[in-house]
Amino acid sequence: MNINKLDKEYLDLVNYILNSEEFLKLKKCEHHGISRFDHSLKVSYYAYKFAKKFKFDYKSVAIGGLLHDFFLDENMNLKDKIYSMINHPLKAEANALETFNITSKEADIIKSHMFPINLSIPKYKESWLVSIYDKKVALKELSYKLSYKLRYTYNLAFVILFNLIK
Repeated sequence: MNINKLDKEYLDLVNYILNSEEFLKLKKCEHHGISRFDHSLKVSYYAYKFAKKFKFDYKSVAIGGLLHDFFLDENMNLKDKIYSMINHPLKAEANALETFNITSKEADIIKSHMFPINLSIPKYKESWLVSIYDKKVALKELSYKLSYKLRYTYNLAFVILFNLIK
């Protein structure tokens, strides 16, 4: 997602986060085949656009959506990654509270975005919205990543088969 193509009001709301040294570290974290920075930006921006159109608290959606995966997970094994799927919202919430001045609604957006995988039920319609957009964006990212791998495997099998036929 090209930041320069996002609308000015959105950027005015979240620039202090996007330019934060801590948040920029998410560019180095892989997430569904892209960076966690890019994933978070997509979730935040698409949910923000919906929230603005339907007169939700779009500011909280933009901020909470951007910070919903605000945690670092360097050198994790498979067991840690599975556990992180459940507990990362609490890490992200703690990091957001420590690093940025977030509201209780923004904190709820962050900690409940993995419902029903974790048991933190969203309290606000804005929390539900970000949770839904997170799943929608993640599914699209994963389907692209898997389709790429399937195309690669198909092409590799074709090359091997072609070489066997010679």
